[in-house]
Amino acid sequence: MAVKYDKAVVLLSGGLDSATTLALAKEQATTVLALSFDYGQRHVCELDAAKEIARTQNVSHRILSVSLKTIGGSALTADSIAVPKDGDTEKGASAIPVTYVPARNTIFLCYALAIAEVESCSAIYLGVNALDYSGYPDCRPEYIERFQALADIATKGAIEGAPVVIEAPLIALTKAEIIKTGVALGVDYSLTISCYDPDEEGAACGACDSCRLRKQGFQEAGVADPTRYIES
Repeated sequence: MAVKYDKAVVLLSGGLDSATTLALAKEQATTVLALSFDYGQRHVCELDAAKEIARTQNVSHRILSVSLKTIGGSALTADSIAVPKDGDTEKGASAIPVTYVPARNTIFLCYALAIAEVESCSAIYLGVNALDYSGYPDCRPEYIERFQALADIATKGAIEGAPVVIEAPLIALTKAEIIKTGVALGVDYSLTISCYDPDEEGAACGACDSCRLRKQGFQEAGVADPTRYIES
């Protein structure tokens, strides 16, 4: 891939999609800064995965604390809301799952945009993809387009002729296609954590929607699943 940017920020959660996005960003940007968030998430062990991914990819990594737990409203931040297990992975267009975290991507992208301005980054990469269209409103192509429009009028760089580009390279891909892309780029998926409800050691539950989609993706890609699951 041809280099498109001198410097880019990548939102790195520690999951499969963001690890793949980081690998793609490294192909397209000379310098990459990985950005993660400690937002009060139930699966906080994903931050350890993000640290290891950033270390092995030899990129600068920053973790910001943004408490969304005090706001609640999601199974990922509110202890009173259980993470659904063994549910249907096919989400209807009007069904927004309880694992949706209100305005999370907007909040994260706003921080990333501020850092991009300060660090003179030309792009922000995030790993939203087709499987999240129907469930999460902030993972749709329309959302990326609208946030890009916001960035184009709300930043000093944009006004001065150097706008920050929002890149969502996985948005039209299935999980299997994402995995195949990552394998081709040398992504070590054994380092990633996708589970919404892992145990204290970071072993995946194997039953939440994220685990089910991950399992299905590896199966359809014909790639061995390296995920460490909780022993039943």
